Amino acid sequence: MSVSLSKLEKRTAYTLVLPAVLLVFAIVLFPIFANVWISFKDIELKDIRIPEPRAKKIVKSISENESELKVIYKLRNSSLIQEIRNVQFQDKFPKNISPIDLDQRCNFKSKKIICDFGNWEAKYRENFEVIIKNTNDEKIDKKIIKSRKPILSGTANNPLLTTNFTLKNFKKVFYENNFVELLLTTFYFTFFGTVGAIIFGILAAQLVNQNIQGRTYMRGILLFPYVGPVVALAYTWTLLLDPNSGTLNALLVNFNIIEKPINLLGQKYITMSILGFEFKLRLALTTVIFFEIWRYFPLAFLFILARLQAIPQSLYEAADVDGASPIQKFIHITLPQITAIISILFMIRFIWNFNKFEDIFLLTGGASGTRTLPINVYQQGFAVSDIGMGSAVSIVIVMLLLSFMIIYFRLIGKKANED
Repeated sequence: MSVSLSKLEKRTAYTLVLPAVLLVFAIVLFPIFANVWISFKDIELKDIRIPEPRAKKIVKSISENESELKVIYKLRNSSLIQEIRNVQFQDKFPKNISPIDLDQRCNFKSKKIICDFGNWEAKYRENFEVIIKNTNDEKIDKKIIKSRKPILSGTANNPLLTTNFTLKNFKKVFYENNFVELLLTTFYFTFFGTVGAIIFGILAAQLVNQNIQGRTYMRGILLFPYVGPVVALAYTWTLLLDPNSGTLNALLVNFNIIEKPINLLGQKYITMSILGFEFKLRLALTTVIFFEIWRYFPLAFLFILARLQAIPQSLYEAADVDGASPIQKFIHITLPQITAIISILFMIRFIWNFNKFEDIFLLTGGASGTRTLPINVYQQGFAVSDIGMGSAVSIVIVMLLLSFMIIYFRLIGKKANED
């Protein structure tokens, strides 16, 4: 009896969990599976639609009393890559109308021309002509003939559901798409954006963690970049940095810091000289990184501030007794206490920044050296309409992030074991 009850409970548990499992599969796993599937197909956006036979009808007079008409059907296959099988055609005519010298592929019965055109290969085109006449030698009404649309049917494979797979998309990703440059740009943006946001988050958390007047209001102000709509914030930055009417360039020119306005979001490189050494700075990309740091440092600030407030004050009091300086207290007390939260923040922000699309797209559209891998996914999938290529780039991004997470967790685990 107990065994039967145990099986019943297990079956009931599985039955209750099944809807949740199916929901997770539908929402999470199915899109991932579909993306992997498409990445191995040489297919563009225009090829997604299932091929269908199409016909355009043209009616011309061939007799003075219009008792005879020539009907021209411009037939075509809508697909450039797929064939259509078993194409059937039919067109209905009014009574007393019959065809003359009908094509051998067709027959006429019950006031209908019925044709079997067989298979249409990709890019198929044909002008199919039928001459009709009124058996009573009366005028045929053209409007009636034109108004009746021909009916075509056929069977074709859905390009997305076929098993024709290829590695062409991945070859194009690595060899024909400036992959190395895109990868370096993505890592440059991701690393400095992540590290910068964490550093500014630490500084902000240290500032508002002090017992100063108005720190509650300061905390609210520091959260504004993170809670503000990204579209509005990007638009504001674009106006402020505009080389012609932007506030920043106007101030820099008025105070003689620069001679002429700089297109911070539209100039790829700028040559700078420090201590006699000249080097090129990726201007537009660096500007986007500063926007990224400004927008997302509040997230690091919140996490780090919560951890700082949990550090026992007795540690700092003991350090004061020993005569430790503020820098020594930060290095030997604060930093070890927040290392764990910094490591988690770095991993989260690194993944988010590596996948970042909207900030770069709104500021520069991927121009001026700011084209990263996520921007390339959009450009390949929608601008160029090569969805197979876009899916392949997204799979490469996933594999890179998985590699990063494996290495990162191994390093974190090794560090934890050493400690």
